[in-house]
Amino acid sequence: MKRNKFIWVSSIVTTILSTGATIFGYAVTNQLMYIKKKDVDFVYDRELKAQRFDQNWFNQCPKEELSIDSPNGYPIKGIFLKPLKTQNTIIICHGVTENKISMVKYARMFERLGFNTFVFDHRRHGDSGGKTTSYGYYEKFDVAAVVQTVKSIVGDNALIGIQGESMGAASMILYAGLIEDGADFYIADCGFSNFSELISQIMKKTRYLRTKIPIHLANIFLRIRDGYTFKSVTPKEAVKNIASPVLFIHSMGDDFILPYMTEELYEEKEGPKMIKLFEKGGHAESFNENPEEYEKTVSEFIEKYVYKKTSETVVTPLHGNISATNEIPLDVQETAPKTLPLDEKEIS
Repeated sequence: MKRNKFIWVSSIVTTILSTGATIFGYAVTNQLMYIKKKDVDFVYDRELKAQRFDQNWFNQCPKEELSIDSPNGYPIKGIFLKPLKTQNTIIICHGVTENKISMVKYARMFERLGFNTFVFDHRRHGDSGGKTTSYGYYEKFDVAAVVQTVKSIVGDNALIGIQGESMGAASMILYAGLIEDGADFYIADCGFSNFSELISQIMKKTRYLRTKIPIHLANIFLRIRDGYTFKSVTPKEAVKNIASPVLFIHSMGDDFILPYMTEELYEEKEGPKMIKLFEKGGHAESFNENPEEYEKTVSEFIEKYVYKKTSETVVTPLHGNISATNEIPLDVQETAPKTLPLDEKEIS
């Protein structure tokens, strides 16, 4: 009789625990896969009020709207901004919950540095398709499709750079390190180095959880529901495979993705690299809070690690004639210095 009662109680406890684990696993993965996005109009108004989105410039700027087929089976929507008569192009990857409009602020900076810009919406963001957000796992394949499309438009001789912010930085690094090192240079702004570690830190802040059991549960359900695991999203492993120059940027006041993650990425990257840590700013605010120093940093990085081609004069219908350059590797320049420093670390 006692044995039967014990078995009965054990079965109830096991059922309760299993049900609880299932509910928890679905709840956490729902929050990850279907994270609440910022409304497109909200982002537009926010950027406009902050004077980061120049509406007059945007309206006058020659541009082309593109729809790119994702290898994952949905359209990727983007805008090719062409203020300059140059083929040199920067592809910009936005962060989670944001959209392409929030990245137009960088287009003005890159215009001054001699580049046109392609901004696009990641899967399940803005105007693009896709059912879930995967923090770089599926996004890296979309980045590959974008790079291939842009190259088909601008040609093989164009200089291609990619800038990523937050999740966009992680997606960019996963693309370059795991699919193809297909750009001439990269700028990683406040990206995470380890997704599992990031989620663990966030859960400890919000749920007061002190063990890794919830992470393991979430990992199991994420694999079942969306086809990948946290380990599949580890940029600090992927960055080891990137040969092209990378500029790493972070703000020391970032309490969402902690600055040490960018330092980890910097340490793991071999070859040409540079890091800039700004004292002022929170998450994804390095440019917002330090626009002039940010632009100076990017300019110095391009000058030091992205190598010059023949100069050309480009014409922008917005501002008239300006001077700009194309870029090629140093080894084809007779006047280039024989050596360059492989890395530079600076905290402002």
